[in-house]
Amino acid sequence: MSSRVVALPGDGIGPEVVEAGLEVLRESAKKYALDIEIEQYAIGGRGIEEYGDPLPPAVLEACRKSRAVLLGSVGDARYDSNPHHLRPERALLQLRKELGLFANLRPIKCHEALTFASPLKPEIVKGVDILIVRELIGGIYFGEPRGLETRSQGRVGFNSEVYYDFEIQRIARVAFEASRSRGRRVTSVDKSNVLESSQLWRSVVSEAANEYADVSLSHILVDNCAMQLIARPRQFDVLLCTNMFGDILSDEAAMLTGSIGMLPSASVGGETALYEPVHGTAPDIAGKGKANPLATIASVALLFRHSFQREDIARRIETAVEMTLNQGVRTADIALPSDQVVGTRGMLDSVLENLSLIR
Repeated sequence: MSSRVVALPGDGIGPEVVEAGLEVLRESAKKYALDIEIEQYAIGGRGIEEYGDPLPPAVLEACRKSRAVLLGSVGDARYDSNPHHLRPERALLQLRKELGLFANLRPIKCHEALTFASPLKPEIVKGVDILIVRELIGGIYFGEPRGLETRSQGRVGFNSEVYYDFEIQRIARVAFEASRSRGRRVTSVDKSNVLESSQLWRSVVSEAANEYADVSLSHILVDNCAMQLIARPRQFDVLLCTNMFGDILSDEAAMLTGSIGMLPSASVGGETALYEPVHGTAPDIAGKGKANPLATIASVALLFRHSFQREDIARRIETAVEMTLNQGVRTADIALPSDQVVGTRGMLDSVLENLSLIR
């Protein structure tokens, strides 16, 4: 299997946080004598600037030949008026589709040291540990027909929520398997009281559950789930979601941890996996050295866990992040007014220092 990792810094704060993640990756590879080759390419807005394409064919081919892809973020307001296929965000959707990455894993964990950072009361968020399993290459983001048209009654925009039973079945199995190393509880999110696509979703997930007698399954409507994530988040273990519902709910759940800058993710399903922070490009702070790199560093931990099957390295990185937070090191997004704030480099240096203390 290839030991190549492709880095796609992307737009906004992407280059800053990806470089931080790569430093942690290089340090870990050196410590454990792993021969990992790293290549970097431009995608998104930078891909359009350099190649006239948000995901140039040569970059896609390099990703296909790699073991893992580490992505920063994509998006640039300068291209918001571009045709659909020439918008930076198209790079990410195409990358997921072309690599067959049908399952997105988003761990939502509230660190003890950051219970104050959430807008919710500490007693609500303390101990939160949720895994959101999001279907990634089906549903309304990819369904056909879609488009913008002018009809007799005026302009109309339309998208289609489309799911086949096999797409639902395979993502359900990912959720059930993941739950076996956690609390063995899966909550499936849908809108089956309104949507036929959700009626099929609920039916197929229930059928798949028959293969997992050791895992409990419950169903919840998406609007109730959004409320329960705020009211009683600790009730959830694994949340199984459609593409759109998972996109929305995982960003909501991010605030349980205090900042969207804390959340890593892994997209799996094909031979190559994709790892990225959940946050966006944050253009207001891009290039200022203020970005929180912890989500990208945590994504590197997931990279070692899922692509290299090195649980020991993953836990070492996660422990170093925990140590750093316990020492009170804070970027602006997770700081109280009285805290001393560091930038991207300061946070990275603290993590690297703590990594050096872990044997």
